[in-house]
Amino acid sequence: ESEAGKDAAAYLARRGLAGETLRTFLIGYAPADPFWLGGFLKKRSYSEDFLSQSGLFSRNNPNRAFFVDRVVSPIFSPQGDVVAFGGRLLSGDGPKYLNSAESDLFRKGENLYGFFQARDAIRRENAVIVVEGYMDVAALVQAGIPNVVAPLGTSFTPHQARLLRRFADRVLLFFD
Repeated sequence: ESEAGKDAAAYLARRGLAGETLRTFLIGYAPADPFWLGGFLKKRSYSEDFLSQSGLFSRNNPNRAFFVDRVVSPIFSPQGDVVAFGGRLLSGDGPKYLNSAESDLFRKGENLYGFFQARDAIRRENAVIVVEGYMDVAALVQAGIPNVVAPLGTSFTPHQARLLRRFADRVLLFFD
């Protein structure tokens, strides 16, 4: 909602995402200033050691935020804990989509975007729809289809299939 976030807000509006959907998935914006996050967190007494292990900063330059000028979405574990972030570049150079680095808490091939939000609907429907990306998940949920998830920039893995099998008998793959 800040002036710095106006391009991100415009991008999300072009994608047709409404405020309630943004709140459901906690979609936000990482500012273009790569040093903003470090300063913000240090003012709140987070230690250098903690920040260096958080996965939020460059390994080459620990003061530079990993996500810069991106629409950012938290990635939740099946239990609802934030374990990583994914971001879409709005301008400049770099990969269009970026996830947090893998860690003890986060393995891309073992998690699914939107699973925590969709878990109850998947059980209720006894089915899940697997789509390509984060925005596809958000758009379908906004359209009233709550039992939808996405892999995290990887192929659909056996681990992800086993996770879904625990919750539903039917898995529909819906890739474009």
